[in-house]
Amino acid sequence: MSTTQPLVLAAELAAAWSDIQAYHQDLPDLASPEALIGESSSACGTRLGFERLLHEAAHGLAAARDIRDTSRAGRYHNRRFLMLASELGLAHPVEPHASSGFSQVTMLTETQERYAETIERLDRALGAHQEAVAGDGATRAFRGPAARHGSSGGGVRVKAVCGCGRNVRVVPSVLAQASIVCGACQQPFKIA
Repeated sequence: MSTTQPLVLAAELAAAWSDIQAYHQDLPDLASPEALIGESSSACGTRLGFERLLHEAAHGLAAARDIRDTSRAGRYHNRRFLMLASELGLAHPVEPHASSGFSQVTMLTETQERYAETIERLDRALGAHQEAVAGDGATRAFRGPAARHGSSGGGVRVKAVCGCGRNVRVVPSVLAQASIVCGACQQPFKIA
């Protein structure tokens, strides 16, 4: 796989995040788009894409507003998450899933229209990334709640800290795949 491919995808993820911030000024910066690229057993979304980015933005708004939007080690998404997801243009199931709550949100038509150019750009970058990944003989897939329901777990996130003191929560196996670098100080995040 090309070493520039993850960088290109990370840049497109960061640009898409900035497009979301244009409509939601209190959304904090995306600390590490690279963390979204690796395989994840998170309860957040079934595949990497703009819908997943909006899902993560709901968590970002929760952090910025000091709202507890999940429980059960981040797997169960509560009604406060639902409120933030709705604000970002995501629809939700009427009833919560037994293990992940309201995590399985989908984009509304008007949200797709608002972000059409962003979605197209990100889809192109994701397609190129998938081609590069498939070209190296590996088969990697982004896993979300649909793949995890009924499984016995995994996906516990730990705190990783950079040189300037910022922190992210990350699955250790993702951090083991490659360094995640802080956008502020350019130092790698390390498990605290």
